Amino acid sequence: MKDTTLKAFKYRLSPTRAQVALLEDTLILCQRLYNGMLEERRGAYKKTGKSLTAYDQMKSLPEVKAALPEYAGVNAQVLQDVAKRLDKSFKGFFRRVKAGQKAGYPRFRGRDRYDSFTYPQPSQNSVAQDGKHVYLPKIGNVRIKLHRPFAGKLKTLAVKREGREWYAVLTCELPKAEPLPETGSSVGLDVGTTWFYVTSDGQFCKNHRFFQRSSKKLRVAQRALARKPKKSSNRRRKAKERVAKLYRKAARQRLQLHHEEAKKLVTAHDLICHEDLNVKGMAQGNLSKQIHDVGWGQFFQILSSKAAEAGRKVIAVDPRFTSQMCRICGHTERGNRTGQANFKCLSCGHTENADLNAAQNILSKGLALVAQRISTETACHEKPRRLRLG
Repeated sequence: MKDTTLKAFKYRLSPTRAQVALLEDTLILCQRLYNGMLEERRGAYKKTGKSLTAYDQMKSLPEVKAALPEYAGVNAQVLQDVAKRLDKSFKGFFRRVKAGQKAGYPRFRGRDRYDSFTYPQPSQNSVAQDGKHVYLPKIGNVRIKLHRPFAGKLKTLAVKREGREWYAVLTCELPKAEPLPETGSSVGLDVGTTWFYVTSDGQFCKNHRFFQRSSKKLRVAQRALARKPKKSSNRRRKAKERVAKLYRKAARQRLQLHHEEAKKLVTAHDLICHEDLNVKGMAQGNLSKQIHDVGWGQFFQILSSKAAEAGRKVIAVDPRFTSQMCRICGHTERGNRTGQANFKCLSCGHTENADLNAAQNILSKGLALVAQRISTETACHEKPRRLRLG
């Protein structure tokens, strides 16, 4: 097994006006190259029935620079990464086709849909020793705010645009962290829209509803945008940026909450059990706005990532009947749940908070699943006994 891992560090950039112009030009040229390479692949497949590879398209980059001199102002490795990015999209498409999933053929990217470029082999001295500048080839030394130190060997350096803000994403290779000391604690999580989650040991995490809290400002901003039908006007562009900024703020607040709560759970418990929810399917129902606002899918992904890094276990259990089953006697009936927060067993009369009862059922299922896996592994590792023939 590898004893190293990759970790990304994201920092805010403060480029000058001249550097912003160079960054935007680089993005536009990369976006045009991506679309041109996609068209080239489509045309080649229609004519010959064979698809081009990333290597084939990278070999033609000198010809592109000769025909279009503006591409000489873009780093060669950045242009090669565009071909690799397109190749990755096609590999994902073919993988989904083979798996029988919704394929999603690679699409042409508009300017608003192409917001980053990458240096795949940056210098290890890209960030200045004073920690105030990062060197981007063909662009120069750009001011950077290192709000936290990064560590490890620098593998890639990506530049990302979010609205009018620019960020550098440093992907570093560093040794795996030592597992956290065992606590001997296991916990079950029942997620919902009333509470973000309820644990089996009685902790209730508040659902902050970041999108709902910003809905009034969003409504005003979106109406202002709708009153500006001329797409090329500066007023419409500014109104569109205001709407996007509100969406970004809600998403960042949600992301911060997910990281903070996941870290708390991973630090306190060795085993974390949650429901194996079909979040994408649930988000298509009547509660779609509330489910998107709480962001269970992102939270489970962050929780699993932090747990793997800390040597903890996260188990997703079957969610069926966890909210209808009595944790005391095991009686399962829809009528046991008398309300959103009330649970009363019709068999034994046990009363409890409904979410707390569900969280404890989830923990029980998770512990049973762990015990089953351990017994299976033990049986597989047992040596076969010798048969004694009389």
